[in-house]
Amino acid sequence: MAKVLVVDDSLSVRKVVERALLGRQMEVVCAATGNEALERIERDEPDVVVCDVLMPDKDGYEICQFVKHHPRLARTPVLLMSGIVNDEVRERAARVQSAAVLSKPFAADDLLRKLDAVLAASAPPPPPPPVEPAVPTPARPLLAGAPTGNRHVESGDNGATAKLLADRSGVTPAGSPGGEPMPALASSAGILKQFAAIDGVQWAVLADREGFLLDVAGKGVVDAEVAGALSACLTESSEGLGRELGRGALLGMILEYSQGMVVLYGVGASALLAIALGEPSALGKVRYFAKKSIPELLQAV
Repeated sequence: MAKVLVVDDSLSVRKVVERALLGRQMEVVCAATGNEALERIERDEPDVVVCDVLMPDKDGYEICQFVKHHPRLARTPVLLMSGIVNDEVRERAARVQSAAVLSKPFAADDLLRKLDAVLAASAPPPPPPPVEPAVPTPARPLLAGAPTGNRHVESGDNGATAKLLADRSGVTPAGSPGGEPMPALASSAGILKQFAAIDGVQWAVLADREGFLLDVAGKGVVDAEVAGALSACLTESSEGLGRELGRGALLGMILEYSQGMVVLYGVGASALLAIALGEPSALGKVRYFAKKSIPELLQAV
């Protein structure tokens, strides 16, 4: 199982990466500062480091340089993340031997593709196949029907063999050590699909407060990542207006356009929900379902 160290001072970014890697047979450890990242690198020896360029103490370039000059971990790939990816960022990343640069905000698929490519490039070549020893040809018997001295070995019991392999690997048929059932994981996908199934609703997008796409459902989403990022910007400015006017926290907003509506809801302090309506008649159903489902969404994220 590959171990991934995620370094970012934003809790929401760390959570997005953790959720993206969930179920990918990867162990995720996190650090919120550059100094904490250096300690984690020494202690945990990750297989890959995913690190933000801008950090409050040591930046991503310094962390990458530390890894590449480490006596034991110099082969560990470092994937840098940056809100701005231009020639200067690429040049500095190349100087510190970063494996790649990922533009923020990013979708889960973008991160997974980058990680798969980075891990594949850094994997050691497979060992050559073992050379099978030559099997001597048994001597022919002197007389027809005479014993040759070869023994017939009965095949072992398949169940016993499977149990032996399981004992050695520590993995039971249940899929977890000791046969414990794997815990059920909450998902937002089902809730978004229910929104998208309402007549007149085109799509539903769930994003974190920094605009990182968490989940999407429905048809006709021109660019789900753009929808999430712009919704986050609009929500942030609207919450600022609410604070200045003494209105408290933003619960939601309805935006009317010439070609439909977009409804935004805050999902706690960490996420937001954007729903596109092609028919205004769907607004009542959407608001009713949002009142019931947002507490469930809050648990899912």
